[in-house]
Amino acid sequence: VIGNCGFGFAPVQPDFRERAMLTMVRTEAIPLASMQLGMPWDWVTFPEFLDSVDRTPKSVNVRSFLPMNPVLIEAMGFERAKAGEVPTDAEHAAMIRMLHEAMDAGAGGWSVQRLRPESGANVQRDFDGSPMATDVMHTDTCIKLAEVLAERRRGFIQMTMAGDPAIPEESKRTFEQLARASGRPVLYNVVTAIETDPSIHRATLAWLDRCRLEGLQVYGCAVTTRNALMFTFEDWNLFDEADAWREATLGTLEDKLDKLSDPARRPALREAKLVAATCPIEQMVVLGPKSTETAQWKDHTIGDVAEATGKHPVDCLLDIAVADRLRTTFYAEPLYTNAELLKEILDYRWTIPGVSDGGAHTKFLTAGTYPTELLTDAVRDLGLLDLEEAHWRLSALPAHCAGFTDRGTLEVGKAADIVVYDHDRLAQGPAEVAHDLPGGEWRRVRKAQGYRYIVVNGQVTIDDDKETGVPAGRLLRDR
Repeated sequence: VIGNCGFGFAPVQPDFRERAMLTMVRTEAIPLASMQLGMPWDWVTFPEFLDSVDRTPKSVNVRSFLPMNPVLIEAMGFERAKAGEVPTDAEHAAMIRMLHEAMDAGAGGWSVQRLRPESGANVQRDFDGSPMATDVMHTDTCIKLAEVLAERRRGFIQMTMAGDPAIPEESKRTFEQLARASGRPVLYNVVTAIETDPSIHRATLAWLDRCRLEGLQVYGCAVTTRNALMFTFEDWNLFDEADAWREATLGTLEDKLDKLSDPARRPALREAKLVAATCPIEQMVVLGPKSTETAQWKDHTIGDVAEATGKHPVDCLLDIAVADRLRTTFYAEPLYTNAELLKEILDYRWTIPGVSDGGAHTKFLTAGTYPTELLTDAVRDLGLLDLEEAHWRLSALPAHCAGFTDRGTLEVGKAADIVVYDHDRLAQGPAEVAHDLPGGEWRRVRKAQGYRYIVVNGQVTIDDDKETGVPAGRLLRDR
């Protein structure tokens, strides 16, 4: 499913295309030049975008949300949408019309990111550090759009939300409102086991259970991978929750070098609380130093460096990065490594494994490994889940949420989308750098082994772990 978190490129007017692409440069670490080379831009409206996806050869099936970020901008204008203005009746009517048109053309529903600026968790911002239009979107607007799904009796919603800390449970109440208004599945991002505070995921699971008892279809998208991050400060944005870090990591390479080496900025950087996306800085590892000056710290944690030098961990991190002109690769260990806590999440049947982010955060995340990791780590090696339940969670449950009735389970008459694998041989490869984006740009990837066949719509796309090049995928329109 594409178009998650309200991000996307339709509807977009021709004179707004470059600005729309810039929206993804920081939050997803996709260079502008690569997008300019890679997108045909043979669309303006969302139905035209779906037609373009339909025409594009692909080896996987695709369903798309209507992303709310471009919808808000199209309906309200850029300045009003980004300022979080309350939409007029005419603007609401335009959004509702666009949603109907999108779903008439086959959109599976709609998506939104609402990481409010005051939440302390907004790490997915625009290229200039400002909130996305959806981050300041109003709940009343979301409810009006949810009512469209109720009217049509189809579709689903995906939302990532962090609310105002001064309004406890604001986010969860909003999910309940959307589920009640739509009567449709709503995907809650994200359920994750944070080892330092397991009360967070336990409270979320208890709330999801209450939703089920009330007849509300809220499903938890669960982080089931060890989402380690490998990053350089050339592209890093996951400290954007903190004003000082966000300001210091904006701009050109030279801008960043100047700001990150500035002694006057260091106190604010040291004092900032960074909890939204990474492990503590002292636990980060110097994975790839790029100079003789920093080579001595290879494979050491920042905590080790701090102890050896007597400096603050933030100064150690940044002094190494600046010495390498921000090219040092750092490794941030996963937020969770505790199998017992993961089991608590997997034991709740209405959590969906994954949160893969697909090709997003391209220069520091490879979370698309989640199916392989679930089948190897959680099922085979740790015994946290039986194989049949894992298959149901990976296939049938997501298919149900997405509204599919013709796929998701192996039954006569359903689509021949089949994965055949050797469970004993199934494994993940190491993280690699692949220069396979348009213009030769790079991204991080991880390959897998043990897949005998992957069959898409009856055609083999993977044969003994090798791509066949058969473009068997289709755009799956919800009509």
